[in-house]
Amino acid sequence: MSSSPHRPWPLGSPHLWWIEAVVVFLAVRAIGVIVLARFADLNGGTVGGRLTVWDGQWMLAIAEYGYGGVPLSLTDAQGVHTAETAYAFFPGYPYLVGAIAKLPLITPFGAAIGLNLILGCVAAAGAARLGAVCARQMSERSPIGPASPHATGLILVVLFAATPMSIVLNMAYTETLFCALAVWALVGVLEHRWLLAGAMTLLAGATRPTSVVLIGVVMLAAIIAHRDGWRAWAAIVLSPLGYLGYLAIVWGQTGSPTGWFRVQSEGWDTRIDWGRAAFNFVNATIVGSGEVAATATAWVMVASVVLMAIACWSRLPWPVLVYGTLVVVSILLSTGLIISRTRLLLPAFVLLIPLAMALARVRPAAAVAMLVPVVVGSSWFGAHMLTVFPYAI
Repeated sequence: MSSSPHRPWPLGSPHLWWIEAVVVFLAVRAIGVIVLARFADLNGGTVGGRLTVWDGQWMLAIAEYGYGGVPLSLTDAQGVHTAETAYAFFPGYPYLVGAIAKLPLITPFGAAIGLNLILGCVAAAGAARLGAVCARQMSERSPIGPASPHATGLILVVLFAATPMSIVLNMAYTETLFCALAVWALVGVLEHRWLLAGAMTLLAGATRPTSVVLIGVVMLAAIIAHRDGWRAWAAIVLSPLGYLGYLAIVWGQTGSPTGWFRVQSEGWDTRIDWGRAAFNFVNATIVGSGEVAATATAWVMVASVVLMAIACWSRLPWPVLVYGTLVVVSILLSTGLIISRTRLLLPAFVLLIPLAMALARVRPAAAVAMLVPVVVGSSWFGAHMLTVFPYAI
């Protein structure tokens, strides 16, 4: 990692920069999985069992049996299973897992874990490129000052791979797929590669409900850049199709155009409460809780708000800033399983770009010294949440 702000970032080379990003990502995640293995062994479990808990069971069941064949033993947060319950989960990831699992000698578990390993590498390459592009665009106007695009990109990969609940990137969950699609959609926007942005956003729309934020950002950016020609208009058309298409499918299943929202609110109490639940949780936890999961979650929520302010002050490119900010806002202003906030905020990792730029300006040894505790702390926290904390994440 060079601290020089003038080291060239080989944006045009497909042979070197992404390899560095992938190696860095795999190294950080290997540490996380090794720590998880140790925790699982000490607590009487297995790594495989921990990587497929909670929502992972739903993903594997949908992948293997489809929405109509999910076992009755799987229930929503209220302990209820109906013919509509499984439709709370978007189909992009489980259907992709199911397609891979149809290949010879591949089980749904193997497909899910292997797929996320590959998707994590794709997301890491996208993070490196996005960090580099942002560092270039911010070099003259950001109060942080110029920073090496190359170093910024690689440090962002470390921070992405070591977010507090980055263990979910190795689990049978949708975060890895969504992050890979979202980061490359943002790269497409910043580089005016509108077909890339539109296609990635379409797929993200079939992956997670958080995609509504990405859809809005990509469509607005494409509208502003409409003079780029038909490709920008294509991005406008493509972006919402995955999200709206799935809502239409659930409409057909439930008989209501708001069917998906009803399934979510009734099964998982997910609704907009304008931040009341988040505020009460943070206030009560920081003042009076000694429980690791709750305290860490509260501070991650606070840190997310601080990162929003820093990203705005540092003049992060507006599509990245708006996307990251709206992800945080959408999570903090809604109800649901409060402990899952640490995981749900992971796709807002793009708000860490100013921090990556700041670290890219210091000596490499100093940057490494600051990043090592982050990686170790993330590995410990993820293992704790999957093996010691007894509830869903």
